[in-house]
Amino acid sequence: MRPNIDISHTLNGRVKDYAEQQDQTLEEAYREVIEAGLESLETQEQQ
Repeated sequence: MRPNIDISHTLNGRVKDYAEQQDQTLEEAYREVIEAGLESLETQEQQ
């Protein structure tokens, strides 16, 4: 189930710019950004 959350225009714009730079769809970029963020949090918890 996907959460229904508000995302600021600024944040959405940053992900959109990232998607364009990586030649990805917006969905692919959001998935990659979320996965990278979760991995970063998991790494921080292990320290």
